Amino acid sequence: MMSGPNGDPDITMDDGIINDEDEFGDEEYVAINSMLDQINSYLDGIEERNDSLNGKLHELLESNRQARQEFRAQAQLSSQTQEEQQHPTDGKEQQDEDDGGSQMGDKSE
Repeated sequence: MMSGPNGDPDITMDDGIINDEDEFGDEEYVAINSMLDQINSYLDGIEERNDSLNGKLHELLESNRQARQEFRAQAQLSSQTQEEQQHPTDGKEQQDEDDGGSQMGDKSE
């Protein structure tokens, strides 16, 4: 007696686990094809939704990136406007603002 694929001693080669004489009828093939078509259809739907979500995610990321850039530009402009309002422009103070402006740029990055 030979052991089976998992070492089962009760299974022999003659038990006919795979028998070439077994034939599937047309009904079985039709049923299998129908199930495979349905699975394929479900997978196509999932793939379409995945692609759609992926596209929306990229749009959202791009929108957020642009919003951050605009926010930084507005914050920088607001900061510059406040500095100009606090310090009247004459030669000495303009030079001080230039030195402070380069430090502000380093802090914001």
